[in-house]
Amino acid sequence: METLKINYKNIYYPPGGILMWIIIFLELITFGMAIVAFVYYGSEQAELFHQSRLRLNTTFGAINTVFLLTSGFCMANAVQEFKGNNTAKSSLYFKLTMLGGLLFLILKSLEYYHKIESGISLETNIFFTFYWLLTGFHLIHVLIGLVILIWTNYGMTKKNSDTQIEDVESCAAFWHMCDLIWLLLFPVLYLIF
Repeated sequence: METLKINYKNIYYPPGGILMWIIIFLELITFGMAIVAFVYYGSEQAELFHQSRLRLNTTFGAINTVFLLTSGFCMANAVQEFKGNNTAKSSLYFKLTMLGGLLFLILKSLEYYHKIESGISLETNIFFTFYWLLTGFHLIHVLIGLVILIWTNYGMTKKNSDTQIEDVESCAAFWHMCDLIWLLLFPVLYLIF
């Protein structure tokens, strides 16, 4: 009788390393708690939240969702190409991922500019306090993700590169976390109330 052997290495050493996943879980818990608070206050002040949500640009939010999903797809391809020892193609996918992140930042900056021009700030009301804090915190994560992408791509493409698959997977795990957080924020902020 053949016994089933479980490879515990995948449990204790997930793609990108256990430290990266601890960071990801802490970030998801932090955002999750903020979203729960947002929904709670939204149920308490439904009309204010509804009227405030109508002042958001849903088209910008949807386009930014496409930018991040596309960049996440490119990041997944970058990992696959790196695993196949195709550094040039992996680097191309890294650059496409960075382009998606940059387009996200440009559009989000334009949205912020319109909000500031309209007099909408952190102090406008509780909805916009959450809006600025949640989207601003996410924006910081996208900026950090872009720095990680640039650094990893640079290290991967230089001569005598010592970039390992764990480095690329860590980069991908962080970037996918940014995607996931936006996939939670977009409907909650732009669509529900």
